[in-house]
Amino acid sequence: MKTPASILALGLLLSSAPDVLAQKATALDARIARLASQQEQQVIAWRRDLHEHPELGNQETRTAALVAAELRRLGLEVQTGVARTGVVALLRGGRPGPVVALRADMDALPVTENTNLPFASRATATYNGQAVGVMHACGHDTHVAMLLGAARVLTDLRQDLRGTVKFIFQPAEEGSLPGEEGGARLMVKEGVLENPKVDAIFGVHINAQTEVGTLKYRPEGEMASSDVFKIVVKGKSAHGAYPWLSVDPVVTAAQIVMGLQTIISRQTQLTEDAAVLTVGMIHGGVRNNIIPEQVELTGTIRTFSKEMQQKIWEAVRRTATSIAASSGATAEVNIENYAPVTYNDPRLTAQMLPSLRRAAGTGPVVLQKAVTGAEDFAFFQEKVPGLFVFVGGMPQGKNAADTAPHHTASFFIDESGLTLGVRTLTTLAVDYLSAKP
Repeated sequence: MKTPASILALGLLLSSAPDVLAQKATALDARIARLASQQEQQVIAWRRDLHEHPELGNQETRTAALVAAELRRLGLEVQTGVARTGVVALLRGGRPGPVVALRADMDALPVTENTNLPFASRATATYNGQAVGVMHACGHDTHVAMLLGAARVLTDLRQDLRGTVKFIFQPAEEGSLPGEEGGARLMVKEGVLENPKVDAIFGVHINAQTEVGTLKYRPEGEMASSDVFKIVVKGKSAHGAYPWLSVDPVVTAAQIVMGLQTIISRQTQLTEDAAVLTVGMIHGGVRNNIIPEQVELTGTIRTFSKEMQQKIWEAVRRTATSIAASSGATAEVNIENYAPVTYNDPRLTAQMLPSLRRAAGTGPVVLQKAVTGAEDFAFFQEKVPGLFVFVGGMPQGKNAADTAPHHTASFFIDESGLTLGVRTLTTLAVDYLSAKP
């Protein structure tokens, strides 16, 4: 019995379909790589401009104006003033489809730069009542530049896109001034993930201890939740020469600091869940020979689960109030959550892992361990599936132990790594829109 020619033709077509799709994917990857490479010098120029003119959280007016102007130049639908100084833009593809969001944070830190780069920051500002230098000491300038580069590439691909890309330029990732609301939490509150409703969100973070050309990721809990605690120890003031007439809040505060350290070292089963507790500020007194009435302690708590978070909160309150009471003092404890766990949706992570590998090309894509740093990108991930990826920014061949950490005055990024960030953002967006039914 002969097989009809039409069936043979159909079988041949079906058998060749994977090859055709693979060829299309390869061609698209090559096109993205070429377009991203063409943007490299512009991305570096944006980064240097932003680095030289950093702005603190909720004050990113110059940065926002630069971003909005570039997005309008691309013909995108641009909205400004989102969550105070944020910018949001829409790129509608040539065909209807889902909505994917790409996010970059814009704010700098109260750090005085000492890199001696030709575009080093000399900006200053007032932070918590103190005159401070201002520096992009965490790489947010590179994030903005990479997302602008991705916006250019995706605009060139507009007619081939099935769906919509929402570009989110977020203020105040590092936190707002006391009494101010801001960051991703406020953007979500103001509806940034709606109109049109976002189906998935992606973000990248430069890393100064990861070699250029490398991508790092982790499904589920990638970065810790971050809580801020403040303990006000109240005692009784007296002359420093007559300490027996006082209830000394300085000595009591010192005992509380040491007591807090035992929460992690002696009360926490770290084999089950990692945690960190750090006291970062101690304020008290105005003169060497006066015992003050009160001392303030401020610090951070990092955890990867709600259970561990609540356990440590309770231990902080118990430790501080009990030690204070034993000295005849009192302790008022206030703890607030700054950001939840940065949680990469496992299904989305698995789906996009091939995209990360294609974006990296010959570079490594590494499954990393959890990081005790925090990111308010987590607020977006609480609402929609999200994936947050680290992009290498350390010169190849350099020892990570010899590089300046993030949030320090000597923080440095090798700009040759920025093109990979552009390719990564672009590839994630294109592949998600193409794969979503």
